Amino acid sequence: MIEWQAGWFQTTATPTGWLVVHSGQAFLTAAAEVLFAVDDPRLQGLDGERHGLGQWQGQAVTLLELDTPIELAGCTWQPLRPLMLQSPHALFKLLGYANQIGTWARQHRFCGQCGTRTFALDGQRGLKCPQCHLTQYPRLSPSMIALVTRGDEVLLARSPRFAPGVFSTLAGFVEPGESAEACVHREILEEVGVTVTNLRYQGSQNWPYPHSLMLGYHVDYAAGDIRCQPDEIEDARWFHLERLPTLPPPFSISRYLIDLYRAQRLGGAEPVLPD
Repeated sequence: MIEWQAGWFQTTATPTGWLVVHSGQAFLTAAAEVLFAVDDPRLQGLDGERHGLGQWQGQAVTLLELDTPIELAGCTWQPLRPLMLQSPHALFKLLGYANQIGTWARQHRFCGQCGTRTFALDGQRGLKCPQCHLTQYPRLSPSMIALVTRGDEVLLARSPRFAPGVFSTLAGFVEPGESAEACVHREILEEVGVTVTNLRYQGSQNWPYPHSLMLGYHVDYAAGDIRCQPDEIEDARWFHLERLPTLPPPFSISRYLIDLYRAQRLGGAEPVLPD
């Protein structure tokens, strides 16, 4: 059974199903649960915009987007990153989608062309201006993520935003007028000061921070010494495949790139990049 399926763009409430409550960049949780029954008495009377997200375990799931977090007895607010570490992949995908739709809806509640309040369309994911008729749809920002290798070594780095001790592959957003491959070369040179060659595309993954489409590459080290970009990279090192640091979650494309190369180099079953 497929646990979550995206879709269902209805903007009105449903009498049954699940409710995800979101505000800013955080989700309402109760006893570590983030999915509430639509008729949960604790949520009655909450005022916010509703957006259909699809189905969870065969039942409709709706996003309730609040302007500001509110205090509810027995409930707490958690951002997406901690939930990512404690949720199964299917639930993380649902929450990531909810985070993206909530952020998009909040940022486009007024028309960017004339300033009029927009309204959500039924049957499609769009916010339309009743004055100038401009319709805003969710947009994705293409970005590259790349594993740099040198024999049995991989070049991993950590951002100040990472959890303590975690190292990952290098990533960055594609600039206007730039190809994904040119972005790979530029970002790696900017972030760690090395040049690379032999780019191989490995796969892609939607990444909800907040609207990224990650294009994954494996590249070979060419030249240069590590030089960390100030304010972006706080540490970067070469790690042997048998002595790796704490890595990102298993279902992330960064971890997939690392595990795939480790399997190819040292043997073992190759990982599968989750859909």
